Amino acid sequence: MALASYSIDPAHSSVGFAVRHLVIAKVRGVFTRFTGTFAFDAEDLSRSHVAVTLDASSIDTREAQRDGHLKSADFFDVEKFRELTFKSTRVEGTGTELKVTGDLTMHGVTKEVTLDVEHEGSGKDAWGNDRLGFSAKGTVNRKDFGLVWNQTLDAGGVALGDKVELSIDVEGIKDKAAA
Repeated sequence: MALASYSIDPAHSSVGFAVRHLVIAKVRGVFTRFTGTFAFDAEDLSRSHVAVTLDASSIDTREAQRDGHLKSADFFDVEKFRELTFKSTRVEGTGTELKVTGDLTMHGVTKEVTLDVEHEGSGKDAWGNDRLGFSAKGTVNRKDFGLVWNQTLDAGGVALGDKVELSIDVEGIKDKAAA
């Protein structure tokens, strides 16, 4: 397979996260609006790359009041920092197991992040489009990106954990010009 370019299909993709809440459980959420592209070359992974932009105001944890707080200056401050971006700097691995390292920019701060990525498969859809799928997992420390709000609990501990688990599923449609 030679290098081919793909556009991420948001209708068949998801960008999710989980963070510890009250030291007893995890709260999960997603970003509902995002765009991105990637190029993939199974024979020479060093040529592969990805770029994704998330709309921070599209955060959805299924609780409107919490979503409003996450959009506020206590967290994402969407009035100032509307987008989160990830741009890969290298892709490594063998077979279906990949490591994708890149620059994640969130809340105006850029840090290097490595994601564990699995190539899920490829095929044609009902309209003859070539599709390629990947899933990715990783963790970031929210405080590294300036998301430091927390609340001490009366019983001890804090309201929110620092570690944020990322869970991403992407289905890409091969660009027609590249087909």
